Amino acid sequence: MSLSIALLTISDTRTLAEDCSGDALQQRLETDGHQLVQRSLVPDNRYQIRAVMSSWIADEAVQVVISSGGTGLTGRDGTPEAISPLLDKTIEGFGELFRVLSFETIGTSSLQSRCLAGVANGTLIFVLPGSLDAVTTAWDRLIAAQLDLNTRPCNLVQLLPRLLEH
Repeated sequence: MSLSIALLTISDTRTLAEDCSGDALQQRLETDGHQLVQRSLVPDNRYQIRAVMSSWIADEAVQVVISSGGTGLTGRDGTPEAISPLLDKTIEGFGELFRVLSFETIGTSSLQSRCLAGVANGTLIFVLPGSLDAVTTAWDRLIAAQLDLNTRPCNLVQLLPRLLEH
């Protein structure tokens, strides 16, 4: 099943032309048969992040949003704080598993990752660190399988029609 995915890069230093992490995500999602519906870059500003994310969450044509960048601990890193209030539910296991997988390559530095995932208005949201290693680890080892209807015993795609149930 092909999903409509939007990509958001959060960076004060990169442009879209220099966004190798965003390029890697775009290549992977398209290789896996999904459609990139929008791609944007905003600075580390929680209100600009929320504005773009909110518009995509409200857009019925967007099923999945993946952001990269702004998840560290510095004063400018505010992506989790920008996106968390928009989530209806969080997927706690995503951050936990991501840090376990990251530990394999970056050791205890993985504890600094504040990545997260959740659901907002029926849209799946993934918030990733901005490094190339982080986005490839997240896509290759977690996200791709959960966006594949064939993953058993369960996957996030099969839940999409039910995410707005009351």
